[in-house]
Amino acid sequence: MSKRDYYEILGVDENASVDEIKKAYRKLARKYHPDVNKADDAEEKFKEVKEAYDTLSDPQKKSNYDRFGHADPNQGFGGAGAGDFGGFGDIFDMFFGGGRRDPNAPRQGADLQYTMSLSFKEAAFGKDTEIEIPREETCETCDGSGAKPGTKPETCSKCGGSGQLNIEQTTPFGRVVNRRVCDKCQGSGKFIKEKCRTCGGKGKVNKNKKINIHVPAGVDQGQQIRVAGQGEPGANGGPHGDLYVVFHVQPHEFFERDGDDVRCEMPISFAQAALGDEIEVPTLRGKVKLKIPAGTQTGTSFRLRGKGIANVHGRGQGDQHIVVRVITPKKLDERQKELLREFSERSGDHQVDEQHQNFFEKVKRAFKGD
Repeated sequence: MSKRDYYEILGVDENASVDEIKKAYRKLARKYHPDVNKADDAEEKFKEVKEAYDTLSDPQKKSNYDRFGHADPNQGFGGAGAGDFGGFGDIFDMFFGGGRRDPNAPRQGADLQYTMSLSFKEAAFGKDTEIEIPREETCETCDGSGAKPGTKPETCSKCGGSGQLNIEQTTPFGRVVNRRVCDKCQGSGKFIKEKCRTCGGKGKVNKNKKINIHVPAGVDQGQQIRVAGQGEPGANGGPHGDLYVVFHVQPHEFFERDGDDVRCEMPISFAQAALGDEIEVPTLRGKVKLKIPAGTQTGTSFRLRGKGIANVHGRGQGDQHIVVRVITPKKLDERQKELLREFSERSGDHQVDEQHQNFFEKVKRAFKGD
């Protein structure tokens, strides 16, 4: 099988700088390193990436490759490609902090996520509540060791407690040291002869945990809070992870949220709009009086300052906006019809008033392109 182009492997072009080549290599090496990627072809891809980098990062090798491709006459047994490459473990150490990872070192537990459903008003005013989440807990029977009470885990005899095995291979290019997770202890560095019956050797059991949650006033759809230390327990005495509570806010049948403001619509009669009135308007905090001026048009918006939602970060209070809708009566008795006809005749409603006339003139000019 023909070898792939080195530039294609690293995803760079022939004019890429040394820094660009190095950056591409580091990204791919992290992705395919056998200690991180457990896919069957990860090792081969890692070797392929490293081989491409070793060539393109060396000016002389890169020059020869650009001229001859994979048929470089200077490469071969004992040539420029020979030597001790170092192992996967050395490269892993370079990328992930240096030194071998101690399988028995304390590690923080995983984070958890919980979705909480809130009513519109609960989100607006906040609340204190209790939730119950399923999570792993340290086994009380074995105190997290995984071993049967009265016994304890032993150091793995195969890897000596390191959790990893170094396998040396001699190749035409030199000696290669491959680092593998120990198949006996699965990387833990320990071996349990007699497992705890409660947790089956895991050291952890699944339980439902009750947690008190404070929902701050003003939270909105999709926002979240972090509850420190309420995630999964850590390993080897490490700290718990965190719990992230994500809020789902249910819509309200009357109010609509716009940031910290609240919007709603209020129906008023034709008489109220024409003559003016004082009406009651519901808010999140109860009913208030709203004055409707005479001659109010449908769609007019009124603002009630400070009647909206508190900012979740403590930056003031939103407003409430009320849009009035003039309702046209559908059923009229004869007396009402007679009064409306009289009103129409006296007010000249059969003629288009000046305001509407100006509007229609603008529409005409728009169609004519004026």
